[in-house]
Amino acid sequence: MALNESGQEVLVAHQQMFQVQLTAEGPLTKLLVAVFMSTLFISINSIMFVTLRSKAVFRDTARYVLFAHMLCNDSTQLLFSSLMYIISLCYVQVDKAVCAILILVTASTSRNAPINLAVMSLERYVAICFPLRHGEIATKGRTGAAISVIWFFGAVNPVIDILYTSATDPTFFSERMFCTRERIFIAPWQRELFEGLNAFYLVAVTLIIVFTYISVMVAARSASSNKDSAKKAHRTLLLHLFQLGLCLNTLVFGSIERLLAMTSSSRLFMDLRYVNFLLILILPRCLSPLIYGLRDDTVRPLFLFYLRCSTRRVKPDVNVH
Repeated sequence: MALNESGQEVLVAHQQMFQVQLTAEGPLTKLLVAVFMSTLFISINSIMFVTLRSKAVFRDTARYVLFAHMLCNDSTQLLFSSLMYIISLCYVQVDKAVCAILILVTASTSRNAPINLAVMSLERYVAICFPLRHGEIATKGRTGAAISVIWFFGAVNPVIDILYTSATDPTFFSERMFCTRERIFIAPWQRELFEGLNAFYLVAVTLIIVFTYISVMVAARSASSNKDSAKKAHRTLLLHLFQLGLCLNTLVFGSIERLLAMTSSSRLFMDLRYVNFLLILILPRCLSPLIYGLRDDTVRPLFLFYLRCSTRRVKPDVNVH
């Protein structure tokens, strides 16, 4: 009970910070920077996505399909998160039904990111530790099924929240509100379930990535004929661990905001929230094409070709190993 009351106090403080800002003047500079950065990174991700869709070998290879899904997921999260932030920055109230849709997409894509990393790590594990069965296991159909499972686990919590809210308060979605996830929580157990699932997913994904990392390291030492591929997979899994850290920051974004609301003045809260938004939500979304795309000798030349608007002919090596 004390935990619920403490959580409610934090939630009230968080909401009051937005209420105080109703009479403030919208910061145009912050708005322009947020729009520019979001547009830039969505454009980069889109170019990389077009690159991966331009060749049949990319469309039919499991790791490139999962990479394309990660780009699409990150771009969607960036678009909807930026839209929610810009709406709050301009102090605009929206229909709660519209807010529920925005939250459904942003919450689902936030959860999808670490789960997608786990699936990508398992694909590399199979490729190195079971190379003769990789083509049989990592088929295009099974990769599509894995993506469906990713979206199921990512969306199940926000869907439960929306259904519960609709059932307990039928008039809830006809009202207008400042759109934050905290305002969809009408029962203490919803917040606890949200934070509990975040912790569960991150622990599970961490265990999967660490397991695959150790397995690939063992394979790299024991298999002399496949050392180059094992070393590449080893570096890729290290990058997955780095990306997992970024996903952790994204998932705890709301908790950081609530903590800032309890410890900061209203103006300082909005400034810190802006920095939090840029460093935790926006910047990580631009790293996927840089981390996975530009280091790939097969993808990089074709990506640069599209990035330069096809001003010079580039014939990339499309042999996938």
